[in-house]
Order: sequence, then structure tokens, then C-alpha cells
Amino acid sequence: MTLQNVRLLPWSGPDGKACYLSTDDSGGYMSRLADNIEAVQLGMATDLLERAAGVLGDQDAGRDDVRLMLTEVTRALRDVVRVATSRGHLLAVSELQS
Repeated sequence: MTLQNVRLLPWSGPDGKACYLSTDDSGGYMSRLADNIEAVQLGMATDLLERAAGVLGDQDAGRDDVRLMLTEVTRALRDVVRVATSRGHLLAVSELQS
């Protein structure tokens, strides 16, 4: 298994550690599943960004509302960073193979 054919997956294991896929097939089932999950995660983060702006702009939002929103934003940001890291690695590998 080389660094060139390892993909960071958009989910973590039960203990919170990163999961990787070792494959040369970017169109395989697991690669497509990872692509679809990444797309869902990015879409959810976009929706959450709009909701967070609403909570921050709401003068009546309580401490619990803000805390809950910050918790959700933290989770989404963790997912987005994982997607960006994975896609950055895939882009670097693609450039190496060119």
C-alpha cells in the first residue's frame, strides 16, 4: 500500500480514528460511496451555515441555542476539513500521476 493509492474516508472509526481506503480504482463502490457521503456532508454544512447565521442574528436566541448551534457547526467543520484533506490528497496524487 503506497501513499498514492490511499484515500481518507469521510467518516471515522468507532474510536474516532481516521479510516482509509486502499484502492487504485477511483470508480469502485467504496470510492463512489465516499464521494456521495462527502457531497452530503458539504451540503449539510452549507445549510448549517445559513441556520447558524440566523441564530447569531437572533437577539432572542438563548445561551442553549447558541451552544447547540456551535456544537453542530463544530461537527460540520470537522467533516468539511476531512473532505478538504481527502480531496487535497487526491488532487496531489492526480498531479503526480500526470
